[in-house]
Amino acid sequence: MIKVYTLGGYEEVGKNMTAIEYQGEVVVIDMGIRLDRVLIHEDVNFQQMSSRDLRKLGAIPDDSPLKNKKVVAIALSHGHLDHIGAIAKLAPHYPNVPIYGTPYTIKLAKGEVRSEQYFEVTNPMYETQYGEIVQVSENLAIEFVQITHSIPHSSIVVVHTPEGAVVYACDYKFDNHNPIGEKPDYKRLKEIGQEGVKVLIPESTRVAEETKTPSEASAKLLLEDFFYYEGMEEKGLIATTFASHIARLQELIEIANNMGRQAVLVGRSLAKYTGIAKQLGLIKMKGAKAVRSPNAVQKTLREVSQARENYLLIVTGHQGEPGAVLTRMANGELYDIGKDDTVVFSAGVIPNPLNIAQRYALETKLRMRGVRMVKDLHVSGHASREDHRYLIKLLNPENIIPAHGEFRMLTHYAELAEEEGYLIGRDVFVSRNGYKVDVR
Repeated sequence: MIKVYTLGGYEEVGKNMTAIEYQGEVVVIDMGIRLDRVLIHEDVNFQQMSSRDLRKLGAIPDDSPLKNKKVVAIALSHGHLDHIGAIAKLAPHYPNVPIYGTPYTIKLAKGEVRSEQYFEVTNPMYETQYGEIVQVSENLAIEFVQITHSIPHSSIVVVHTPEGAVVYACDYKFDNHNPIGEKPDYKRLKEIGQEGVKVLIPESTRVAEETKTPSEASAKLLLEDFFYYEGMEEKGLIATTFASHIARLQELIEIANNMGRQAVLVGRSLAKYTGIAKQLGLIKMKGAKAVRSPNAVQKTLREVSQARENYLLIVTGHQGEPGAVLTRMANGELYDIGKDDTVVFSAGVIPNPLNIAQRYALETKLRMRGVRMVKDLHVSGHASREDHRYLIKLLNPENIIPAHGEFRMLTHYAELAEEEGYLIGRDVFVSRNGYKVDVR
């Protein structure tokens, strides 16, 4: 029997954590944070807080069901904070248990550990290549299968057991035209399906949308259609997107070069993610520069404001986050933003009340300053209904446990599974945080 512990991400979009147990041995997949639960409290320093306090806030998963369990490995699916942001808080509960992930993911996880101020993290971290099967105990092995998402080196995590594979697909989409060349490994997924999948644990964030999620190449075209139009006379051009979306940042850098402008990336998270990506050869920063220290940010933005037509600013703050560069601009700090500036949002609003409210406040402040806004030059990194249907057909799993979503999202996935011949309560299980599903 395989036991699946649904610890986080089964009642919300965020703080993802799942554990797979077979014959007393456990593999943990992801240790994420729910950032909005931290941000609603003023003057909270996440790095200085205990895991107990963060659990009370609902910011990180409650891993107490794993107490006294024999955890043999921790696997990280990709580098977004809702999947790795709690690693420094929760990994110390499993001292010296190895952590595995793809190179970009592990480098980001090491950064989270370095910034931790409350715990000492002693877990060794290993960079794992796609297709490599790591034997973590006599009965359990883990594998990272290449998939596309909105951050490099994303993977579908497979836990191999004697009873069949457990396939964890949070987050992904099937992007066949990714501009930075990453492709889903359809061949390996089909092989795993033929070998036998006992359980599929898929994300459900966008499963209600009856379409296939467009390729990142579509976002590239949307951006080019705007920036390259005949008679472009805008002075100040400011773009904002996810700091971890390396493909999107590469597109913006290339657009700036083609327009004869310099791309200037402003903000700590932009410098962090692009710095690691450059180190791994995942981004070309030709003609671009990234600034992160407060003094450098102020000096650079003063220079840019004197000759706006020569630059494309790429800044943090697309969700209206307090302290982000665009939010501070809208508040009248750093840069005299106004009627000579156009702000391009190459990101959607993450659908929770805090983000919606912060984004509304940001847009209102920008409008009051006379700023022109162009929104939704963006495509999602999450699978829609037809991506999910295709994954079910590829893998033909015996059982499905939807994850990564609010309860209504999980039930939307269950409805899709029933369309494909599954039945709720028989081989589709809608769970909640803190529960266990026994799969026989």
